[in-house]
Amino acid sequence: MDLTNFHPTRRQLIRALLLGAAMPPAVLAVLNQAPAQAQHPIEPGFQTVVGDVRLNGAPAHVGQVVRPGDICTTGVDGQCIIIIGEHVFLLRTESEVEFETAHFEEGRDKSILGRIKIAAGAVLSVFAATNTIISTPLATIGIRGTGIYIEVRPENNYVCLCYGRAQLRSTLNPTVRINLDTFHHDAPRNVYAHPDQHNGLFIEPEKMINHVDEELIMLEALVGRTPLFGPKPIKMPAGK
Repeated sequence: MDLTNFHPTRRQLIRALLLGAAMPPAVLAVLNQAPAQAQHPIEPGFQTVVGDVRLNGAPAHVGQVVRPGDICTTGVDGQCIIIIGEHVFLLRTESEVEFETAHFEEGRDKSILGRIKIAAGAVLSVFAATNTIISTPLATIGIRGTGIYIEVRPENNYVCLCYGRAQLRSTLNPTVRINLDTFHHDAPRNVYAHPDQHNGLFIEPEKMINHVDEELIMLEALVGRTPLFGPKPIKMPAGK
């Protein structure tokens, strides 16, 4: 995998995933034996912390559990991976994610029921069966179980439903909504802050950008799954 075009911090995090660097033994076991992991308890909380990562304003650390109402932020050099239930979140640099107290509930099936707010930055997530609404400044995405990548920018919010089903809606005009059913990054979208600058369109197709299949494979492996688009081998270094 060629990492030369990625931001240095992102290269560091992907290398940590691919090589097993700075990852706890429980996570390495998942990566080496992903199919068997479904039979064992999943380790919750922060799996990887790179650079400036904070939970409710305080520095975060590997193993720390994220609870209802918590807000996670990353600095200009910060990225992290979090497991909640059977769902995994990769926060890139300068991101802010809130797991809202009033709507966040971990059920018997480890599902998240309710709302996750992405206020800034970029987040790659993989979900088991769920009934969750992800909100951004410009978009609302209702999901049931999927892989999804979201970037929040001032002029638009980018949404790629990597696989699964979701309903995408414009926050500025909730009557504008699209039902998405994808298998492999089939329908990325931009949701615009100024539709008048885009021929009156609130939502428009876009190409796949800034995330790769290897990241989705690794995130799913952390909870003993493979992506909907199909399993691929996870190559770990000798002795890992």
